[in-house]
Amino acid sequence: MQTKKFVIAGIGTNIGKTITSAVLCKALSADYWKPIQAGDLLNKDSDNILKLTDGKIKIHPETYQLQYAMSPHASAKKEGVTIEPDKIIPPDTNNTLLIEMAGGIMVPLNSDFLFIDLLAKWDFPVIIVSKNYLGSINHTLLTIFALRQKNIPIAGIIFNGIINEDSESVIIKQSKTNLLGHIDEMNTINLEEMNRQSLKFKNLMKEL
Repeated sequence: MQTKKFVIAGIGTNIGKTITSAVLCKALSADYWKPIQAGDLLNKDSDNILKLTDGKIKIHPETYQLQYAMSPHASAKKEGVTIEPDKIIPPDTNNTLLIEMAGGIMVPLNSDFLFIDLLAKWDFPVIIVSKNYLGSINHTLLTIFALRQKNIPIAGIIFNGIINEDSESVIIKQSKTNLLGHIDEMNTINLEEMNRQSLKFKNLMKEL
């Protein structure tokens, strides 16, 4: 693929999108952008990415910073803000850009517009982050199905956490989606561990 912009999309919340983004940013020396931060403004995902990559990558500022840890449309409404999708414009960069979503692909930005609609507009390849738990096969396959319904390109899947070969093999076979790799379960998240994980993805761009 010629594009250098990729979307990091999880199958839900607390899947490991930020850890995955940090690992890939470090591996690819890529820029990072999270268009919408909802909640934790004193400990933003952008701030954590900077720490986990030892401050060596470029962070692009969020388009919207919302106070409440809620769906973006709900947090924005609580603050008297309307999220305008046309204002969410990927930053210009000559470098590879990784774009981390807020929540899953069906998260509403306002009453008329879902995150998946933004992905369809951009048409950037999506790297899906999955995690093995009861129900994750269903959630992963539904995410892939929804993306394909909108003709959004899928670069592949990264599994975060404990490996479950039975679940993963079903997902890959049923979806016919590329397996890009695994990020190990990390008891301690530090620079040494991030370096170790990122080495596994050094040649990832050759696969995309």
